[in-house]
Amino acid sequence: MQLYAFFEGEFVPLEEAKISVMTHGFLYGTGCFEGIRAYWSREEEELFIFRMEEHYRRLERSCRILRMSPGYCLGELMDLTVELLRRCGFKEDCYIRPMVYKKDQVIGVKLTGIADGFVLFAIPFGEYLDLSKGLRAKVSSWVHLGDNSIPMRAKVVGAYVNAALAKSEALDDGYDEAIFLTADGHVSEGSAENLFLVRDGELITPAVTSDILEGVTRETIIVLAREELGLKVCERVVDRTELYVADEAFFVGTGAQVSPIVEIDGRPLGDGAIGPISRQVQELYFRVVKGEVPKYRHWCTPVYGQR
Repeated sequence: MQLYAFFEGEFVPLEEAKISVMTHGFLYGTGCFEGIRAYWSREEEELFIFRMEEHYRRLERSCRILRMSPGYCLGELMDLTVELLRRCGFKEDCYIRPMVYKKDQVIGVKLTGIADGFVLFAIPFGEYLDLSKGLRAKVSSWVHLGDNSIPMRAKVVGAYVNAALAKSEALDDGYDEAIFLTADGHVSEGSAENLFLVRDGELITPAVTSDILEGVTRETIIVLAREELGLKVCERVVDRTELYVADEAFFVGTGAQVSPIVEIDGRPLGDGAIGPISRQVQELYFRVVKGEVPKYRHWCTPVYGQR
């Protein structure tokens, strides 16, 4: 399979999409990006891009925060993505990475007066976290970035150093994933995932003011939980100790999908196994992303069929 990228205004083989070591975005992390999944349906022999429009609208918001522009309108970005996947010929799940970055080769920390670049590529992609078992998580010693430092409302390239430190600490300590606290000690999110708790049959998730990414998957789960599963969903400030008394918990995200948690800081949740609500949410989500639920079919953009 030949993989391609859209780089410098044209489709090129992925291995030819290269930047200089002096590129501003490489030197200073001055870029923003999206992660989008596409799911292969064997039954329909179709590749579905999940909630592509919502992802690109968030990319546009990230660009506004960083004083950038992708250089293409929403419709053009979506058309380029479909064309890229067609050229690659994927017949398996894949991950799509569009990125806007400061492309000039210049030394100096600033955002103004530096040209913007846009690159788009896709690769085959399976599970980001192990979905075959419940995850063990720990509260990180690293404090999450705040809105007045590097805003998590934007998917900023350089911000993921914070995530890498927390995730590496968790792995070194024998856990699968990290959970961030905000500077004032409240629960924020995972290293690269949003977080949901289950208490007495209710879903609880940190509010968007808790220094979280305004996740597309997070919003998807809120809609599905309310409309399809009849669950109450509360978005609010969450205390650290609520993690320990939750009946269930799970991470959500484009990469993580729906990843149940069975233990936090050495404390088992519920009976220490994947909980029934977590499993129910997970099963519904995987049906939706593959276009199997007609009500949400509009979230799924076919690559090889008619749009």
